[in-house]
Amino acid sequence: MTQPTSCYVHIPFCTQICYYCDFSKVFIQNQPVDAYIDALIEEFRREKISKLKTLYIGGGTPTALSAQQLERLLDALCRDLDASYLEELTVEANPGDLTADKIAVLRDSLVNRVSLGVQTFNDKHLRQIGRSHNEAQIYSTIDGLKSAGFHNISIDLIYALPGQTMADVTDNVAKALALDIPHMSLYSLILEHHTVFMNRMRRGKLNLPNEDKEAEMFTYIIEALEEAGFEHYEISNFSKPGFQSQHNLMYWDNVPYYGFGAGASGYLDGVRYRNRVPIQHYLKAVAAGNARLTEEVLSPEEMMEEELFLGLRKKVGISKQRFETKFGLSFDARYGAIVDKLCQEGLLQVENDRVRMTKRGLFLGDTVAERFILE
Repeated sequence: MTQPTSCYVHIPFCTQICYYCDFSKVFIQNQPVDAYIDALIEEFRREKISKLKTLYIGGGTPTALSAQQLERLLDALCRDLDASYLEELTVEANPGDLTADKIAVLRDSLVNRVSLGVQTFNDKHLRQIGRSHNEAQIYSTIDGLKSAGFHNISIDLIYALPGQTMADVTDNVAKALALDIPHMSLYSLILEHHTVFMNRMRRGKLNLPNEDKEAEMFTYIIEALEEAGFEHYEISNFSKPGFQSQHNLMYWDNVPYYGFGAGASGYLDGVRYRNRVPIQHYLKAVAAGNARLTEEVLSPEEMMEEELFLGLRKKVGISKQRFETKFGLSFDARYGAIVDKLCQEGLLQVENDRVRMTKRGLFLGDTVAERFILE
């Protein structure tokens, strides 16, 4: 078994449930938070992990925890880790939750990267999507992190929001660039099942930009950020040199990783697994010795499909040689005809060993990747 060097830890608690979110999460009030942290630590320690290159604590909202709970979690996760081997420890945070005492906890731990769920700088839009923070809190949180010595800061922004115009998008991008941070993730709004927004759309009460307007927003974002010195290194991600998300690159490189917590997913030894939810089921499962709900052993065909689906999300695309070494098959023999067709349609380009998407292909990313599965 290949020992993974990356790990995802899930904190399912939120102080407010956003209208677009379908992640595994619950409103934190009256939840067994301390019991959950105990179970999470127990699940983590059973693997006897000592070497990780990346550790990512996401949610939910990890900073919905109290400062004391956050400190206990970080101390337990990092206690046996080789700090000299760890390259990146990211904690997701919300501007409204990340108080001075929690920033101090992060500062005094091995955390070296913070990812803030900003989503938009427009207070009206923040209220409309169910966020609990406001624009002023974004600036105060960034200032607080920088004062504490954090410089590897990322923000998430969402575009194609209900009622959002091109002027709103240009304003968001300008304000994001003014923060002087090295990483941004920009996602178009996706309507997920079992969310407030999906219910509104089904009732005809969600005024979303059309596909042409969304494409115009995406094109503007890429051009504005690249002009400001950011590299568009993955469909939704932009970084200054040296600040790519090492943990997320691990996903797109399709390598094994641990997943801990209620609803968390992992990939070990050719098996993709998902942990139990809801929280009480997870607590009982950990106590019984196995937190997993599902396990899927991937076939060689499925592994190859995932390699392409994930790898094509990156600006550098996929390496034919790496594919052939990993799977023992000729890339051109297996996929050459599909690649040729997508190149003719202006969606892919081939340069020496690399196969990657064009800018037009990036906008249609999932659709392009699906062609390798459907054809």
